[in-house]
Amino acid sequence: MLYPERLHQLTKEHADAVAALVCGLFLFCGWFALHLGFLGWALLLLPIAYVIGGYESAREGLTTLIEEKELDVDLLMIVAALGAAGLGLWRREYYLIIDGAILILIFAISGALEGYAMQRTERSIRSLMSLTQDTARVVRWEKEEVIPVKQLQVGDEIIVKPGELIPTDAVIVEGYSTLNQAAITGESLPVEKTVGDEVFAGTLNGYGALKLKLHQQPESSLIQRVIRLVQQAQTETPPSQQFIERFERGYALVIVVAGVLLLVLPPLLGNWDWETAIYRALTFLVVASPCALMAAIMPTLLSGIANGAKQGILFKNGAQLEMIGKVRAIAFDKTGTLTTGLLEVCEVIPTSEYTKDDVLKAAASVESRSEHPLGQAIVKAATNVDWQAAIEVQAFPGQGIVGIVNNQEVIAGKDDFVKKYVTDLPKNLIEIATNLELQGKTVVWIAQKRWGDGEIGRWGDGELGAPTPLGEWGLGAMERWGDGEIGRLGERFHPTIPLQQYQVLGIIAIADTVRSQAAETISGLKKLGIEQIVMLTGDNQKTAESVARELGVDRVYAELLPEDKLHVIRRLQQEYKTVAMIGDGINDAPALAQASVGIAMGTAGSDVALETADIVLMADRLEKIAAAILLGKRTQAIVKQNITIALGFIILLLIANFLGGINLPIGVVGHEGSTVLVTLSGLRLLKN
Repeated sequence: MLYPERLHQLTKEHADAVAALVCGLFLFCGWFALHLGFLGWALLLLPIAYVIGGYESAREGLTTLIEEKELDVDLLMIVAALGAAGLGLWRREYYLIIDGAILILIFAISGALEGYAMQRTERSIRSLMSLTQDTARVVRWEKEEVIPVKQLQVGDEIIVKPGELIPTDAVIVEGYSTLNQAAITGESLPVEKTVGDEVFAGTLNGYGALKLKLHQQPESSLIQRVIRLVQQAQTETPPSQQFIERFERGYALVIVVAGVLLLVLPPLLGNWDWETAIYRALTFLVVASPCALMAAIMPTLLSGIANGAKQGILFKNGAQLEMIGKVRAIAFDKTGTLTTGLLEVCEVIPTSEYTKDDVLKAAASVESRSEHPLGQAIVKAATNVDWQAAIEVQAFPGQGIVGIVNNQEVIAGKDDFVKKYVTDLPKNLIEIATNLELQGKTVVWIAQKRWGDGEIGRWGDGELGAPTPLGEWGLGAMERWGDGEIGRLGERFHPTIPLQQYQVLGIIAIADTVRSQAAETISGLKKLGIEQIVMLTGDNQKTAESVARELGVDRVYAELLPEDKLHVIRRLQQEYKTVAMIGDGINDAPALAQASVGIAMGTAGSDVALETADIVLMADRLEKIAAAILLGKRTQAIVKQNITIALGFIILLLIANFLGGINLPIGVVGHEGSTVLVTLSGLRLLKN
């Protein structure tokens, strides 16, 4: 029972492709039967090919004609094919039926390809929905219960355990944790959240349990807005597509009207008899059919897609292969696109008394007990250093961490946190740390307590009889005892180094590192004529500007939510018309859908970004963007050449038909010959 179910599912998902395949099969069998002289079998098989391959085109053409009162190419192809078949039966030139079936097969294949392109929106939305929680754990009447998210009401308290997805936008009322918001906001670092902070649906909770309070309806959450934006952007027909549709319908109307006039006027004017007029009209429909025009585009695009696949560039929509050659501006997401999206230690700066290994050794000892991403980056950087894990570790959320290593206390954290232990931070390190932070890097200070070796103190020689209060604590003296007769003991105390002292070992700079090929890619794109390179990110302004300066980006837009990125893309389209967007996260999905060409990173990209984008860079190699643009420009040039050839043949055949210089078989040969010619021309793109 399983096999028929799979077969049914397969045919349902690929109905158009199956129809084209079956049409081609019956066409071949009908041609073979006719070739062998089995006319009856041929006349049985070929009509089946007509029905199976032409049903969808006929239905769409008639629907457009009836509901919109317009003619389109679908109906024109069916009329031309049926005309060829009817003329073949009338004149007993049965190979004309095969010519008509070939026309239908070409359109059936085209319809199948369009069907696959239309499925992208549904897959994108399903991927987005998979990131939202169906249920939430709420507290009601002092008991926890799990209910569907759609049943949540404003004011409900929600419990989120470590490692769980946030079910809906809410405000923290109890607890502290770090949340990975990269998929929603594009921030490279997990964000520390505590009481009063807002959290977003679809973000991943870290190590702390949270109690949230719902402050708005679940359908108003950020992830739901992203879903709606993707739906809207993908269903909007771009101006270029609208122009093509209008051209097709106008072309079909002109051909049909011209065909009718050619059928009626010559007999009425006495130039041709009715048989000649019918014959010329049908020949006109055949030679004027836009098969060569269609073949001028699709085989070229398919060849370009195959070429791109060899280079690790996946074009999901053939039209975008041509579109990318027209791009004038490109917007890059930062995190995971221009950068690796992985935190790494980029600099270790010790004080003069210590080495880099000393700093890493101390830092890794305490950070090995931490789940914070910064700590994990430090431990990773210390793989070649011999260190041991600290004991009695205590973490201070959002500040730092303290632990004991070899009976010495080690502190790691922000400068304000370390200042609680070390009163005076080294001035040279403060200056270096400030510069590093201006570059968008996170600085971790490392300090350590050590035992001093100073003098305990010197006993003084006070005068006898000087009264001193009993038990008085004095500066520099541990305690002064006196009764006026013995004298003052320990009046002066001169320690060289205090018994215990905290000392800074150094600082560690951590950052989301820029991809090695990013700067070269941007430089290459400018050489290709790209007028504007823009960076969009959810990160802070300082980090964004630092990366932009390093890479040579023209404009920077920072601290953006998904809808903000969408608005930026729209403004760029108003200025530059054709805009490409490169991203990898859920937060990039609306912008990828809105852009003229959406490009996703294949390895680092989220499922939603991969489904929404038109192009996927399978190996995350940014330099392939330039290769894709060059391939698009070459495709565009070949398409123009093919259109010129196709229109040239159509014009020559039409002139010959009016002059009576060709018969229907020659018209079919010329028509099919031009189709083959432009198809072979398009296959040139298979070569690198």
